Amino acid sequence: MSGNDAVVEGAIRADVDCYFGYPITPQNEIIGGMAARLPPLGKVFLQSESELAAISMVHGAAAAGKRTMTTSSSPGVSLMQEGISYLAGTQLPAVIVNVQRGGPGLGNISPSQGDYFQSTRGGGHGDYYTITLAPDSVQEMLDFTVRAFDLADRYRTPVVVLADGRLGQMMEPVELGDPAPVRRIEKPWALTGAKDRPPHFLCSMRLPPGDLAEHNRELQKVYREIERREPDGESYQTADAKIVFVAYGTCARLCREAIDTLRDEGLRAGLFRPITLWPFPRKKLQASLKKAKRIVVVELSAGQLIEDVQLSSADRLPIEFVGRMGGESPSVKELVALGRKLLQKKRKSAAKGKHR
Repeated sequence: MSGNDAVVEGAIRADVDCYFGYPITPQNEIIGGMAARLPPLGKVFLQSESELAAISMVHGAAAAGKRTMTTSSSPGVSLMQEGISYLAGTQLPAVIVNVQRGGPGLGNISPSQGDYFQSTRGGGHGDYYTITLAPDSVQEMLDFTVRAFDLADRYRTPVVVLADGRLGQMMEPVELGDPAPVRRIEKPWALTGAKDRPPHFLCSMRLPPGDLAEHNRELQKVYREIERREPDGESYQTADAKIVFVAYGTCARLCREAIDTLRDEGLRAGLFRPITLWPFPRKKLQASLKKAKRIVVVELSAGQLIEDVQLSSADRLPIEFVGRMGGESPSVKELVALGRKLLQKKRKSAAKGKHR
């Protein structure tokens, strides 16, 4: 199936109650799939009049305790940022899937990773974060959608699945298997009607400065707990690697193929792939750099991932950057050539030192 179809399947397996969205390429297959599959299951599908309306509908459904989500692509997600800030401020769980396209502005419909800062730094106003999951396969498009719902409910926070246009459109085999039991949790805070209980009040506005300060302190406690428990990343051939590529999403796939070629030539290269972009898996990256002499960051942007890599490595290692914007991608051949150049240069330097 395609990555976009996998998101639909994942949402259904997560027992989504409501989906609200507005069409934008390259993720329209998600809206089409939701329209076809949710109503027969007794679930809510509604195409909104705008992205602002979609995220506001998500807010309302989440406040009622429902599992709810929206999907969009870069400029559409930009329009949702105020609503995502309200979700964070009101502590409401929701899932947002962003199938990124080229920007800034309307850009184009080609794959991009230019929304890294937007997703990992909150994106809207105020001191908040959104958990951000970065799939690199169609299988993970499905699996991470399910995972996003569980994380959103566990921490009462919006969660972003950050993909790109290539992942949304490409087709791969997907292992479905029997759906795992849905782990729904009690939501005693939800607005379900106050017939047999005192009324609840959900709002992100707290006018007294002291009240808002205390609310923000409580939010920060949640974010510190997420940072402690949820960082996730994957190491590939890093145990003895002299250069470590760092990439996520489709760029990680390109790097993995390049590393296999370099390894066949006896050149020690490895890959670290952050799976949670926030919280960024700093300790796992550090563990992957024990033998490294250089880092190569590969990203479909002007270099947004570099900041977290620098913070994680404490600027201990030099960083090379391979970036593309506007929907272009580096080739495996180009990455192999760069790895070969860096590693052979290191070999020559070592040989000179030995000769002396």
